[in-house]
Amino acid sequence: MIAKIQKYLSEIVYGGIDGSVTTFAVVAGAVGANFDSSVILILGFANLVADGFSMAVGAYLSAKADHEKFHKIESLVDDSYDSLKNDDREKIEKIYSEKGLQGDLLIDITNETISNRKLYIDFKMKEINEMIHPELSSFNIGLATFVSFFIVGLIPLSFYTFEYLMEITSDSNSFLISCILTSIAFILIGYLKSYITNRNKIKSVLETLSLGTIAASLSYLLGSFLEGLIT
Repeated sequence: MIAKIQKYLSEIVYGGIDGSVTTFAVVAGAVGANFDSSVILILGFANLVADGFSMAVGAYLSAKADHEKFHKIESLVDDSYDSLKNDDREKIEKIYSEKGLQGDLLIDITNETISNRKLYIDFKMKEINEMIHPELSSFNIGLATFVSFFIVGLIPLSFYTFEYLMEITSDSNSFLISCILTSIAFILIGYLKSYITNRNKIKSVLETLSLGTIAASLSYLLGSFLEGLIT
């Protein structure tokens, strides 16, 4: 289970970042405009579903395009095997040579690569066309993106949802608690992001936290400005 989650870590992280930032921005903008908590929940959940679905569809279509591109080129390489395998000998031998193979071993491996259709196709796709077979399905990539977007994006709305279910009246502390919960989410997402980008964990956390803070601040100020302008 853990290994399967790790495969989709990139989609989980970036879906989570987008979900938390956009939903928190919606909440901040609504608070800045002095909207009622029920309006905040309506706008927030509408954003979760609409933006989450939009992002998931984008991730799915992008992954699907990558799959189609790979298989199209792989098919072309397969079709040209008989006519180009001997012409590619020098190129293949050079690549193996650059990897440190020499003498009879270099010749034997080159011959094996040329004579084995599957080995030839795999080698040419990876070493010459610089393409690796996509491991993850397009549907699962889209699903992982949506689930991550929705779950992490739910955090800024979690306390308002709790208040609504418990029939508690929201006040200024509600937004403060939402800010704290969302900041924790930003920190966790930034920490996970550091594993993907191989960046310093502190820098990654601060970057994600800063991004969310800026987005929320702009939304809050805009909401407050428009509320004053309209009313």
